[in-house]
Amino acid sequence: MAGGGHGTKAVVAALLANAGIAVAKFVGFLITGSGSMLAESVHSVADSGNQALLLLGGRRAQLKPTPEHPFGYGRERYFWAFVVAIILFSVGGMFATYEGIEKIRHPHELESVGVAIVILLIALVLETLSLRTAVVEANKVRDPQTSWWSFIRRSKNAELPVVLLEDTAAEIGLVLALAAVSVAHVTDEPRWDGLGTLAIGILLIVVAVVLAIEMKGLLIGESATIADQQKITAAIEVEPSVKRLIHMRTQHIGPDELLVGAKIELVPDMSVTEAAEAVDRIESSVRRAVPSARMMYLEPDVFRTRVPSGEGEPAHLGGTAVAAAAAGGEPGTAPEPAAAPEPASETT
Repeated sequence: MAGGGHGTKAVVAALLANAGIAVAKFVGFLITGSGSMLAESVHSVADSGNQALLLLGGRRAQLKPTPEHPFGYGRERYFWAFVVAIILFSVGGMFATYEGIEKIRHPHELESVGVAIVILLIALVLETLSLRTAVVEANKVRDPQTSWWSFIRRSKNAELPVVLLEDTAAEIGLVLALAAVSVAHVTDEPRWDGLGTLAIGILLIVVAVVLAIEMKGLLIGESATIADQQKITAAIEVEPSVKRLIHMRTQHIGPDELLVGAKIELVPDMSVTEAAEAVDRIESSVRRAVPSARMMYLEPDVFRTRVPSGEGEPAHLGGTAVAAAAAGGEPGTAPEPAAAPEPASETT
């Protein structure tokens, strides 16, 4: 999926916003002694560090392939996004949860509540601007018919889902902190501040778990989207020299890098030179249809009625193979012909 540049712009906007917000919140905590303010300060510091790690991952992903890493470093973006989830869970979520429990067990009066409210309102405005930037950048690569939750779950871009979730969590956290400080001041019950801090901690833990699950799938390796798989299949099967697409596998090795492997059956009686030229045409056709398909391995093969012993079933089938599977045959094979009737026994 395209969109690395869009993700970088959103990350930079979030980094600048969170760095300023972190300073303002920490000053507010020093003045008021509010646990919610401290939790939000740590949250913003963690977010700033997270965005720096995302930028690091983006730079590392641009390194050229090496003999040790022949497919390049595209997955660095997924790795550092996974680290972000760990930091958000430990530094943000666990700290805020611990601080909230401590404030509930040992409450103390808040000071200069007006200062805390002003700082939280300013932070809310800055976070809203940061979230707006992330939404604008995400809309440049998001299908309008795709919901935001589906975009976060299925996006191959590491940065945009992270920034969207972090900024959304920050907005909710600020509202919780604002409500907790206000209620604690009105009711003269400081335990409300502790409850707000605890709620922020639980929120950050939930967001961190969601991020970790999504980044884990990308680190392990996810296939191309269904739409891209269909485009690749069509680009292969439109080549006149291709008799059928036997099977195909795809895997994202980075947000903008797709690995494609396929077995194809070519028309008979082609010379080696003609087969090589056909493969070159297929690769060019696929890359025109799906520019992210930068690495491609096509293997000319013969369509068999049985899968050879020891070959696993393909993860994705294309063309005729899908029809064979739908007809009840084994994936990647043609339906077996009906067995010929046994000859009648001779009588003497």
